[in-house]
Amino acid sequence: MNTVNTVSPVSEADEPRELVEVVNESSVECDVVALCRQGAWLMSTLGLHAECELSVALVDDDRMAELHVEWMQEPGPTDVLSFPMDDVRVPSAGEAAEPGILGDVILCPQVAQAQANAAGHSREAELELLLTHGVLHLLGHDHQEADEHAVMFGLQEQLLTQWRDSVSA
Repeated sequence: MNTVNTVSPVSEADEPRELVEVVNESSVECDVVALCRQGAWLMSTLGLHAECELSVALVDDDRMAELHVEWMQEPGPTDVLSFPMDDVRVPSAGEAAEPGILGDVILCPQVAQAQANAAGHSREAELELLLTHGVLHLLGHDHQEADEHAVMFGLQEQLLTQWRDSVSA
């Protein structure tokens, strides 16, 4: 099991704050450091308070299937589940961000691999997409209705493009 925490200073004079914890409880080797960095980047880019916290867990498909039944009453494993904690929201223009616990994102690397194969990209790219998707759910985004879907998936694509540009630069 790999666990990584990432820290980010609020300013150069401040002590570092723990922002993101990623725990790999799955049997699949994943780049937990990259997921940690992406989680911290997402929170910063979205303007969340520097003391917000995010937890990410990678689990095997059997555990994900259990969680999927328990929380969504749907059979089989799914790719991502999100469990918001505090009512953390992206601040509006001119509004101060509030600290809090954003919540938990649970990812299933086996499902991510199958989806990546179908989409023709890497498992890492799929996990980036799923982490972004999960964080947006934690912030209250949904995609049940057509207008919600357009907003959420548009923002998801924008964030993924910016993230990938930032790591390739």
